[in-house]
Amino acid sequence: MIAAQRRNLILDSVRLEGAVSINELARRLNTSSVTIRRDLGFLHAAGLLTRTHGGAVADQSTRERSYAEKVGQAMAEKVAIGRFAASLVDDGDVVIVGPGTTTEAFARALRERTGLTIVTNSLPVAETFVSSPENQVIMTGGTLRASIRAFVGEATSRTLRGIHADKTFLSGNGLVSDFGLSTPSMIVADSDAAMAAAAREVVVLADFTKFGLRSAIQTVGLSAIGRVVTDSSTSASDLESFRTLGVRVDVA
Repeated sequence: MIAAQRRNLILDSVRLEGAVSINELARRLNTSSVTIRRDLGFLHAAGLLTRTHGGAVADQSTRERSYAEKVGQAMAEKVAIGRFAASLVDDGDVVIVGPGTTTEAFARALRERTGLTIVTNSLPVAETFVSSPENQVIMTGGTLRASIRAFVGEATSRTLRGIHADKTFLSGNGLVSDFGLSTPSMIVADSDAAMAAAAREVVVLADFTKFGLRSAIQTVGLSAIGRVVTDSSTSASDLESFRTLGVRVDVA
């Protein structure tokens, strides 16, 4: 059983029962207590459950994490991902950039490019290019969602329906090979899906904390993801689960 499948089963057990023990999980999943401890530590760090002595208890796993909570988490990995993803963009490209601290790192790495048209619903991403006037920024408009500092809603999607981009770069709350990219919010998922539909290729930027996690709402299914850029802390089994399904995976 790959790590992503095991972690999803652990989350299912926690949500159903409210609390689980390491020994019981190890028995059910036919694995070692050491592996279960590692999985619980991973899920705790991602905010999906609360680690306790000897097990874990349910957390508000469907809660949308705020911008302030995400800033500072795995930043070295996000910077590396952003730099690698920027190498996939050529001068003069039209790119769509979704919200998130990983896509912000990507945007900062793009400032050395020229002649770009950047379409975004993210306030921090747009602000990144204030000192880069040789690149054009188009903001989607819409309803401001303060928790992620981005515009969402029908006005956002309507703007995106009139765009045809070379690539869309998205992040999210969770990424698993049997579900794709996901988020806890339906309105955020709708806007991200519109971004994905407006480009020839969808590139997902996901650090190691996003792999193996499944939020409530699918943003982009696996069949629509052309490429995933991640960091060297992501487990080999998680990477292989995507590669075997035909998704190109780059490790920054």
